[in-house]
Amino acid sequence: MAISMTDAAVNHVARFLEKRGHGSGIRVGVRTSGCSGMAYVLEFIDQVEDEDQVFEFGDVRVAIDPKSLVYLDGTELDFVKEGLNEGFKFNNPNVSSECGCGESFNV
Repeated sequence: MAISMTDAAVNHVARFLEKRGHGSGIRVGVRTSGCSGMAYVLEFIDQVEDEDQVFEFGDVRVAIDPKSLVYLDGTELDFVKEGLNEGFKFNNPNVSSECGCGESFNV
């Protein structure tokens, strides 16, 4: 099981960690939420947990807990700018449907 990151996502995380001055990377996961059932969670972390699966992209580490990895397998994490908006985009091949507002998904 694996995930990938685009260069734009890696560069964005690396810049943020540099500005932050500390941290070991980001944690990506899913939680029950929204009208479609699940939502993505992304947070900057200072250390990984023993049970985490860790993926490295240059100096950027991505930690994923085992339960979330099942839903994130094959996902590409991108960082996109669209007009005045910018943010992370999850290109997840496991998604079968998304809610109209784009905040949650179902597999």
